[in-house]
Amino acid sequence: MATDYDAVVVGSGPNGLAAAITLARAGHSVLVLEANSSIGGGARSAELTLPGFVHDVCSAVHPLAAGSPFFKTLPLARFGLTWIQPEIPLAHPLDDGAAACLHRDVDLAADSLGADSRAYRRLMKPLAHDWEKLATEFLQPMLHLPRHPIALARFGIPGLCPASLLAKSLFKHEPARALFAGIAAHSFLPLEAVVSSAFALVLGTAGHAVGWPIPRGGSQTIANALAAHLAELGGKIDINHRVENFDDLPKSRAVLLDISPWQFVRIAGNKLPARYRRRLEGFRQAPGIFKIDYALSAPIPWQADVCKRAGTIHLGGTLDEIARAEREIARGQIPEHPFVLVAQQSLFDETRAPQGQHTLWAYCHVPFGCKIDMSERMEAQIERFAPGFRDCILARHKMSAVDLEKSNPNLAGGDISGGATNLAQLIARPILSPTPYRTPLPGIYLCSASTPPGGGVHGMCGYHAARAALKETLG
Repeated sequence: MATDYDAVVVGSGPNGLAAAITLARAGHSVLVLEANSSIGGGARSAELTLPGFVHDVCSAVHPLAAGSPFFKTLPLARFGLTWIQPEIPLAHPLDDGAAACLHRDVDLAADSLGADSRAYRRLMKPLAHDWEKLATEFLQPMLHLPRHPIALARFGIPGLCPASLLAKSLFKHEPARALFAGIAAHSFLPLEAVVSSAFALVLGTAGHAVGWPIPRGGSQTIANALAAHLAELGGKIDINHRVENFDDLPKSRAVLLDISPWQFVRIAGNKLPARYRRRLEGFRQAPGIFKIDYALSAPIPWQADVCKRAGTIHLGGTLDEIARAEREIARGQIPEHPFVLVAQQSLFDETRAPQGQHTLWAYCHVPFGCKIDMSERMEAQIERFAPGFRDCILARHKMSAVDLEKSNPNLAGGDISGGATNLAQLIARPILSPTPYRTPLPGIYLCSASTPPGGGVHGMCGYHAARAALKETLG
């Protein structure tokens, strides 16, 4: 059968672009179809509040992009991608006016935690030393033969623990416990859940090994650099091209879908075998987020001075407070005191705001599909650690979980993770298979964050899916 392209990729997020680049590097003709008017998926930037204020629409801080084994093979700097490393990757303020910090240097981070320094160093220093080995292990399907079993065991044994249990057993004082809990909360799991510690270990280790950098000019520059490299390889991108069913696709030998399983079910219709369809329909979503972007007249007046030197701030107080908020969300409840994540890119990137003014990127976790405006609760948390914050606000741009889904169907219900990241769905994502990217439809592959290794801007889902397509379909 004559084909228009060797492969068609649906979706221009980092995973879709990574898949397209992998195929184009192998010498195949590739077309990427994007439903929106701009590329990037979760890696986009726009003037959401006032002219001259550049905000990241979804992802903002990128330890996994900086540490991605695939991205490291690409000449992205040649296409304008520049990483900025804040002096302090992460700060976690407490009510006494101090803050626990994740420093790039493991020893510096450990020493700042006082009496818990030895425990922190013992936990994190071997993992940071093994980052390159570990990144290749956990940024692929869990069902694989480990190449570095000792390093993986050193990570996996504590990683299986609930974050609250591990933090309280290792650390005796609140700063270290709170710091660990805040990083673990990126899992969107209750901190009493198994494997919630794994997220703290991955992101904490990445902070020591590669930092928590921000891209100069906004997250859009990541997508733009990927797209420019794809164009250099001969690949093409069509925007404003929504795919409602497979009849909307040009003829090709392979199709790679950077979409959620639920979108795949809708597009494929009755073409999917009943058992596989039921598995995708039963794939659980993660909680959603409520996001606010701020235009500010001045830097945030943090009480803890170290917060003024940090790119990312976690606001939630103690381990028990964070655990309570995440537990309530898992039950479908709205926390009165949510865990809030903020990034203050303009402190380090002058391209983000007019001179002397600033941006703030902030979100909190909410139940899936939540429509409630969380801005008052979020601002109360910021004000708690930065009295006078509200006086700096020039403009706000709010996005509820429902708004996020309208802007990007991959973010169904505000879920930015591509589905829950509990143990079952880390192992079977979205199915139990060494090659979970393959679908029952010949030549059709999934390559979104709903496949291993999951959420984050790293391109590894697309890379692995493309490798499967090259082996099985394209040759």
